[in-house]
Amino acid sequence: MRTFGAQVKHLAATNFILSAAALDRDPPPDAGDEAGPDSVNSKAEVLAYLKASFGSLREALAAIDNPNATVRASPISPLRQDTATPGALVVEALIHGYDHYGQMVEYLRMNGVVPPPSRS
Repeated sequence: MRTFGAQVKHLAATNFILSAAALDRDPPPDAGDEAGPDSVNSKAEVLAYLKASFGSLREALAAIDNPNATVRASPISPLRQDTATPGALVVEALIHGYDHYGQMVEYLRMNGVVPPPSRS
């Protein structure tokens, strides 16, 4: 089971890995096996890493010039080599984010915290 911070780091590392694949680049070595860099630990560092990962996704999305072009599939993606497109990899990252958002909301609620979007 991951801590809340480890969930955020995992989400960010996956964003970096999938956006690198969408850009037809090698994944960043510090993304590890989707756990993120060992050097990122404090809340401020984790949030900065997360923000940078969304910047990487924005870069991948902005670079799409041929929506049907295929790229190398990412080893963490279920997309096959012949079906991995930059757009599909970016969408996969967004779907993955929604999945973890749901897990984090449950974690917060189980610990007596009302998630900010649910506050009135």
